[in-house]
Amino acid sequence: MTGKLLLLLRYKRKTQKDLNILILLLFMVAFAHGQTPTDGLMMPSKNICILLNYEAGHFDRYWEGDDLRRNETIATVNRTTILPMAAVGIFDELNFYIGLPYVKTKSSETNGGRFEGAKGFQDFMVALKYKALERSLGSGRLSLFTTVGYSTPATNYLSDYMPYSLGFGAPEFSLRGITQYQLNNGFYVRGTVAHLWRGYTEAERDYYYNSGSFYTALMDVPNAWTFETVIGKWFMSNTLKLELNYTGLKSTSGDNIRAYNAAQPTNKVKYDRLGVSIQYYSPSLKGLGVVGYYNNVVNGLNTAKMSNVGLGLTYQFNFIKNTNKDQDAQ
Repeated sequence: MTGKLLLLLRYKRKTQKDLNILILLLFMVAFAHGQTPTDGLMMPSKNICILLNYEAGHFDRYWEGDDLRRNETIATVNRTTILPMAAVGIFDELNFYIGLPYVKTKSSETNGGRFEGAKGFQDFMVALKYKALERSLGSGRLSLFTTVGYSTPATNYLSDYMPYSLGFGAPEFSLRGITQYQLNNGFYVRGTVAHLWRGYTEAERDYYYNSGSFYTALMDVPNAWTFETVIGKWFMSNTLKLELNYTGLKSTSGDNIRAYNAAQPTNKVKYDRLGVSIQYYSPSLKGLGVVGYYNNVVNGLNTAKMSNVGLGLTYQFNFIKNTNKDQDAQ
């Protein structure tokens, strides 16, 4: 790695290095289950949907490689995320998304003050979602979508501070394909596959081990594939939506957490997560909606056995006219 490249990519960060058991938290929920880049909904043209979401997660066990272990020194780790996000209907077939999460992490026991958590803004995110196809098929509708997204750290947080790090500390570009089939009775299934291209992050150390010795502060965060399968149904004249979902992630490279060593952004991560969500649009308070969800990691590699619960409020309005456009329920 050249000195010039190091200069271009270097961030100023402060750190603590004395953790004995650290967990790699390379994936977090960046979006609630509302109008998002990953669902089968589209915001109508000239409409905006504002989301404010609160999420609380915790874990007391993690996978060191494929060995499930208990947190012996850091007790239960808690992670809180507040996400403001907006979805803008540029056209009926093209939506724009923007968001910036605020994250706070801490342990239930502070171990004499040595292991403090972290807090601050995480990654600034933008995305575009395009509805490529929608047509009648049998007794329902088939819809195809594609999403491109980009995120980059909004602050100089320390990425090499697991499990308290706010995020990867690296830029990420994503390309996602979404297929949904919805029956006329409101029942639907959706499948999603995405590839995540990730860049470099910088640690506050000049040496690390990743299946070999690296004398640099720059760490190559592994790329990954993500998969999602959703079964859902609309009720009450398309005002209530219930979903069951499976999400999987698999890194394309990386190393395992070394025994009794700190985890780091170069680790290879794999997990399977199951969840349930509910979303309700108020027919009397036009444009107002509420969303709640729960998910849990049931299997993993170099990651935390994390449980999350979230609650969010959405408000949709037309920014050209003074009246709301009806919800484009899928």
